[in-house]
Amino acid sequence: MDVNNVLTQLDTADEQGTEELLRRFNRENIHTFTFEQKEEALRSKLCQSVLTVLGRQVQASCQKTCLETLRILSRDKRVLGPVATKEGMLILGRMAGLQVGEEEGDNQRSFQEQTQSQEEEEEEEEEVRVVVVEALKCLCNVVYNSPAAQQVSVDVQLAHGLCSSLRGARTWHHEVGLFTLRLLFLLSALRSDVRGVLRREWNAVRMLTEVLEHTLDVRWVGPYEAACPEPQELPKPAEDNERAKEALKVLFNLTLSEAGGEEDDHQFRLITGLLRHLLMLKTETEEKTEETQSHAVNLLNNLPVSCLDVLIDVPVQGGQENYGGKNMDAVQVLIDFMEKRIDKGSNYKEGLTPVLSLLTKGSRHHREIRRYIKAQVLPPLKDVKIRPEIGTTTRNKLVRLMTHVDMGVKQMAAEFLFVLCKESVDNLLKYTGYGNAAGLLVARGLLAGGRGETQYSEDEDSDTEEYKSAKPFINPITGHVEEPMPNPIEEMTEEQKEYEAQKLVNMFDKLSRQNVIRPMGVRPDGTLAPLEDTLREQSEYNSGSDSD
Repeated sequence: MDVNNVLTQLDTADEQGTEELLRRFNRENIHTFTFEQKEEALRSKLCQSVLTVLGRQVQASCQKTCLETLRILSRDKRVLGPVATKEGMLILGRMAGLQVGEEEGDNQRSFQEQTQSQEEEEEEEEEVRVVVVEALKCLCNVVYNSPAAQQVSVDVQLAHGLCSSLRGARTWHHEVGLFTLRLLFLLSALRSDVRGVLRREWNAVRMLTEVLEHTLDVRWVGPYEAACPEPQELPKPAEDNERAKEALKVLFNLTLSEAGGEEDDHQFRLITGLLRHLLMLKTETEEKTEETQSHAVNLLNNLPVSCLDVLIDVPVQGGQENYGGKNMDAVQVLIDFMEKRIDKGSNYKEGLTPVLSLLTKGSRHHREIRRYIKAQVLPPLKDVKIRPEIGTTTRNKLVRLMTHVDMGVKQMAAEFLFVLCKESVDNLLKYTGYGNAAGLLVARGLLAGGRGETQYSEDEDSDTEEYKSAKPFINPITGHVEEPMPNPIEEMTEEQKEYEAQKLVNMFDKLSRQNVIRPMGVRPDGTLAPLEDTLREQSEYNSGSDSD
């Protein structure tokens, strides 16, 4: 439909004609996501015309149609000039039922009065709800696509209006709640100053925690312990799950920088209790369950590591093995989640590293968590005839990741296994082999052995008899017992041996003179250095020792 023709007809159309004209435009463009550049100015004028209509007192059905038009147009960031103004954002904010602007003007009061009169009839109430949802969708598009609109949102205190809306979350219709939370997520993601104000001045963390509580229908049975879901309990409804995910995303933004104080500690521990409950819930599909768990993992990474004890400080049920009286059900869910992400074989950086980071932090600071995870991931070795990276166990999969092409993934997997081994080089090499662990050891300056800086308890896992008997025959580089290899020079004559040796010497000499290779040595601190430097340092060290 020609935009110029729409503009011409809008100038003279009455309310009914406007609604019919825009409805036709919407039908023809509902699936359009890219527009021709030559019509950019005309679409911008159409935005202005639609806002003008919305500024008048028109029926809810006409408001809905106008907002649908704006939503379609707002997919194009080049035409948002008229909307990304104080007037435009105030109109949309008021259509969304939000308290925006420094004062509540006549337009807002009249809209609210209209809303109150429409709510007297069920059908009219539904129309108003649809208007609110369409306005929220428009605001999401506009805020996402326009930096100017983001600034205006700050000026008219849009986030404050959204926080006020959170107070009525118990009576939200699903879509109203969903897009309110989504808009709050966009503002808190795109504006760091909004994050600070939401947290310091408007208690958004507490309000979002309450939103999660009633969305998940949580019943507290302890200070930070939610009642466990019953075995026969139905999966969480998809709509509740969607709103919970949006609330988790906003909380993630607001907890990117930790604050201090007893009040924050209490709030963070309360959130951890909610997240434990969420990890134990099932939704309608396995995919949705995993997606929700992913958001929970991301948020747990933002919380102080001291709060992670909330995950395990609940009564043990069902005869599970007791680790210092701690319940490891939630930790097992995290281990299962980690393995699913490994098995996907893609998007490791965003999908896998957060849970590896969380399990690493938990293992480093909570002894019971480390002991439990190690029992699942690194059980006592028995069969050492197969290389550590070959196989289908969780250990095999993690060892393979230690040589992944992505540096972040490789380091995170290695760090996780290192912490499970109490940061002992000898223990790490036992489970992974030197070749797989070399990258981590070089980065930490531990090639010569030793431990990391973190202090761990002195309890040691006893080696199996199978491992003890095979240990003298394990190749430390590959981490397994190798089959005897035939001696390649066994059948050579002495002249052939001498020829091959000289050829090898000449080859290394050539590569060294061309700086293709450079002989390296290991310093006393475990770091690599050119061979001549390490020999000189060793000589100086020996000379100093002799003089003593």
